[in-house]
Amino acid sequence: MRKFETTVQELKDQVLTSVAELAWEDRLATGVLDIPEKVIPGPEAKMRCCIYKERAVVNDRIKLALGGDRTNPGMVEVMEIACDECPVTQVEVGPSCRGCIATRCVHSCPKEAITIEQHGHHYRAVIDHDKCVACGKCISVCPYGAIQKNQRPCERGCVPGAIAMGENKKAAIDVNKCVSCGTCTYQCPFGAAMDKSYIVDVIQMLRGAARWGFRVYAVVAPSIAGQFAPATLGQVVTGLKMLGFHDVYEVALGADMTARAESEELLEKGKLLSSCCPAFVDYVEKNFPDLAQYISHTPSPMVMIGRHIKEKDPGARVVFVGPCVAKKKEFQMGKTMGAIDCALTFEELYPLFSSRGIDPENLEETHLDHASGYGRSFAHSGGVTAAVREGMKERGITEEQFKLKAVQCSGLAACKTELFKMSKGIGDVNFLEGMACEGGCVQGPGVLVRSPRNQMDVEKHAKEAGERTILETLAAQEEVTKAAPQRSAASKKK
Repeated sequence: MRKFETTVQELKDQVLTSVAELAWEDRLATGVLDIPEKVIPGPEAKMRCCIYKERAVVNDRIKLALGGDRTNPGMVEVMEIACDECPVTQVEVGPSCRGCIATRCVHSCPKEAITIEQHGHHYRAVIDHDKCVACGKCISVCPYGAIQKNQRPCERGCVPGAIAMGENKKAAIDVNKCVSCGTCTYQCPFGAAMDKSYIVDVIQMLRGAARWGFRVYAVVAPSIAGQFAPATLGQVVTGLKMLGFHDVYEVALGADMTARAESEELLEKGKLLSSCCPAFVDYVEKNFPDLAQYISHTPSPMVMIGRHIKEKDPGARVVFVGPCVAKKKEFQMGKTMGAIDCALTFEELYPLFSSRGIDPENLEETHLDHASGYGRSFAHSGGVTAAVREGMKERGITEEQFKLKAVQCSGLAACKTELFKMSKGIGDVNFLEGMACEGGCVQGPGVLVRSPRNQMDVEKHAKEAGERTILETLAAQEEVTKAAPQRSAASKKK
């Protein structure tokens, strides 16, 4: 059994594996009610107050494993029964309060929520939480730093401000603000926030392929490098084919296509915001609508590779496998033109393997080598900029003809800062690379391993592509595509 980084991951894996096993056998309708007792056998509770509550949490996880609330457009849902252990977010006065006579906290409070009360021989500030609106003004003026805001991890980590306490003191997600970055899914220490899973949809797709005569392709994001270690990428590819995927492609090849097109678009328009991260694009559209006009019209690498496959095989079904929750939303958007049919995270691919008894470590390798190093480097912050710069260079555009003034934003907090500056006309940036996850896709919410090592694994993966350029890579693929119909025709004659 894989050693996960957290117990939350272990629980998620157990539920997804159990659901997947039943889906392969077409026994979900009859077996799904047995999963809570299988995952939480008892008789003693290990995580919560009692096994009955633990099983109730598992039951909510099963619902999300089956796709969650299909009427909710958000990709993350809060399991209210699991959201009850964090302190309520509020402003508190700590022991450092000296009961000073300046009382800046009292004078700064717009709601008159702070009073100075005597406790024995000492005075100290007291906050009336029925009046307090947690504006934080008292925090900023206290000379002792005695006033602090206790904030839930999910709220603290949500840059768009989409998470707040509902009336029942449970976390609630505002879908109008949420950008599906998935940060809350790993920030919550109780696993109360979970992304919807389409693992059953993928299994049904794979089961239906033989019956209905279509082929299912897996497209793997470059951030997969090292995620299933000690298994190699080649062994993971073999495992995917054992699951029933007809073939496997690198999303990095789609990144090469994006880099070529985006460099052309930048030359034409003179100013661009990158479009490869759907959470970043959503964040711009919701928070900086005046800058939305600069978002690149070039499709993301995921969409690019999906289109490429379906041009060769119009009846194909394509499943994205990566570290991203936002991709689950992107593939369903109309602008993707049906290029991708479903999306899974690495956290979901592992139980998919387990449900069929597949251990990639014990498999032979299947060679996978479609992309350039520039395309593979899209997985970490700075990779998109480097690829766009290379795309211009390969087109013969010199620094004198177009001076690329780029900035790489690693995480939504950094994106927010740079977008604010751009909205105010500060600076002369003409290309903004936005990544919702700090460090880029290598640290996405759906990874198996969240470590600085991820960056090194991707860099090594990029170097393995050798010295081939973006244009050489795409030209080689065009030759393969041209030859494919000829091979197909030849096989029919035989």
